[in-house]
Amino acid sequence: MFITLEGIEGCGKTTQIGYIEDFLQGRGIAYTVTREPGGTRSGEKIRSILLDPQTSGLAPLAELLLYFADRAEHLEALVRPALSQDRVVVSDRFFDATVVYQGYARGLDVDLIEQLHGILFNNLLPDVTLLLDLDPEVGLARAWKGIVNGERESEESRFEEEDLRFHRKVREGYLDRAQKDPDRFQIIDASQSRAKVRARILSILSGKLAE
Repeated sequence: MFITLEGIEGCGKTTQIGYIEDFLQGRGIAYTVTREPGGTRSGEKIRSILLDPQTSGLAPLAELLLYFADRAEHLEALVRPALSQDRVVVSDRFFDATVVYQGYARGLDVDLIEQLHGILFNNLLPDVTLLLDLDPEVGLARAWKGIVNGERESEESRFEEEDLRFHRKVREGYLDRAQKDPDRFQIIDASQSRAKVRARILSILSGKLAE
């Protein structure tokens, strides 16, 4: 099973992935946790470019191609091998983030992004996508608080530095994709307490694993 978590900055994905790990461990289920960009040695180097605030002038197309390069390595080196071994793969972001950030928010052609994903990666999609939905103002406040407190990397704050309009487009993009693919997406209200978000996510995953 391939599980992805998506959402704007500060929505709580990292925290909830920790809870998912505990859940899978408790059930004795073999799993792999990863992230995009990153997840591999080469991918982490690409991540450092993409999330570095000093890369603020990166052209949207160059940004898109770097994400695809990261994904090519990620799928080949980690995701597909893990899935072939019947491991549950949990990824912090995947293809939907590319469509939303580079398409809806940056203004690149969404159809082109989807076509490229189909050609390059055989249109691989997660079995379930957990969308942690949150008001961008709340999410950004959380994200910057984490950066100030040292809980988040200041060297990876490039997207946090985008304006509020950008993040509103990201949220709208996620909700639009969820509406178009309700069988795959599960929308979770990330404004709730961590415990309530955790309970909702684990309820969803329990049901999916039972299937």
